[in-house]
Amino acid sequence: MNEATIPPTLAIPLPPIEPPKGEREYQAFLRLLPGLLATHRGKYVAVHDGQVVDSDTDEVGLILRVQARIGYVPLYVGLVTDQPLVIRIPHYREYRPQGSP
Repeated sequence: MNEATIPPTLAIPLPPIEPPKGEREYQAFLRLLPGLLATHRGKYVAVHDGQVVDSDTDEVGLILRVQARIGYVPLYVGLVTDQPLVIRIPHYREYRPQGSP
């Protein structure tokens, strides 16, 4: 009887996958959030390289100001609040008059 031999598998260690810069900035925002609640509650903050670089009550003005200063690079701008974020997904409703199939 012929027996097949299976060669041992080769294990190649791969470097860990690094998340994109935008995701790293969001994670930094979440890490900084407890301290920001005491100092920046109700304001938007811009996070770049893991640090808060600016804040404002106007989100668009903040983004434009930060981009003018550091360039058009990935960053995270978020509202400092302890309330959960409400995300609305628009959808349509189909109108059917009463009595129609």
